[in-house]
Amino acid sequence: MTVNLRQIAELVSGEIVGDPETIVSGVSSIDDARPGDLVFAESPKHLSIAQQSAAAAVLTRFQPENPAKPMVMVPNPRLAFSRVLQMFAPAVKEQPGIRPTAYVAPGASVSPEACVGHCAYIGERAVIERGVVISPFTYVGDDVTVGEDSFLYPHVVIYPGTRIGRRVNIHAGSVIGADGFGYNPSENGHQKVPHIGGVIIGDDVEIGSCVTIDRARTGFTEIGAGTKIDNLVHVAHNVRIGKNCIIIAQVGISGSCVIGDGVLLAGQVGIKNHVKVGDGAQVAARAGLISDIPPGAKIAGYPARPYGEEMRIWASLGRLPEMVKQVRSLEQRVAELEERLREAGEK
Repeated sequence: MTVNLRQIAELVSGEIVGDPETIVSGVSSIDDARPGDLVFAESPKHLSIAQQSAAAAVLTRFQPENPAKPMVMVPNPRLAFSRVLQMFAPAVKEQPGIRPTAYVAPGASVSPEACVGHCAYIGERAVIERGVVISPFTYVGDDVTVGEDSFLYPHVVIYPGTRIGRRVNIHAGSVIGADGFGYNPSENGHQKVPHIGGVIIGDDVEIGSCVTIDRARTGFTEIGAGTKIDNLVHVAHNVRIGKNCIIIAQVGISGSCVIGDGVLLAGQVGIKNHVKVGDGAQVAARAGLISDIPPGAKIAGYPARPYGEEMRIWASLGRLPEMVKQVRSLEQRVAELEERLREAGEK
């Protein structure tokens, strides 16, 4: 695929500096740039490196006095670059229809505009709406609804009763709607708690590979519209996650937590059961939340503290060996002074 710089500027509503007929045949990072590639630069430092690379043109918001390459000026180079990526990597289009090796239960409803891949399973009363792609070896249980233009990648498992919104992507190996982890101790051992609820996933949600989202004990486990979940995340029973959240790899959210809108949970965050995280909160990697977090808070550490306080603690740790020496020195001087006072008192 080849386009000129004018077409790219029109796509991203940018202003061209240099030759608008410059041909762009690919996109890449600055480090990997080849002749014909478009790259983006978010800082003067990166722009300087981009100017010296093999790239054909640069997306940026900084304009040097003597540009060495054609540029497209935009307020947000990263966002503009994402739009160009979509141009060069259009969405996968599968031919509609049910493949001959797929199983579709007699009571299921599959749109003629949906695609059901080889060896997929569609259960009774399941509803597969138009534009949906069910990849090979995917299981969709009884009474599941999959909304328009959603894409289920290979080996996804959707347990019965799950409701999936429109334009949802669920990547390979994820399991939605398995039983929650609940047991009551008794004299006969651990007695399993039945989980008879379900899972609701809102519109425009993306779920990475090998994510597990458990069904509710009663009611629903909910994922809000626009939320993006990275690989290897676990969401326990009855959790409610708000809209437009970002949840990064290896996060674990215990049962009945409430995560507000626009929350960011960085990698390996762990959250105790029944904790509430307020709208817009940001939680740094590997933090452990054991109590509620107010809206807009920035949190780090275990147990979690305000981000600034945690950073001061970490900064202090680097000085800890010297501080120990100072304390020992002070202890020795105090001991010497006490000895002098004792001797003076005896005289």
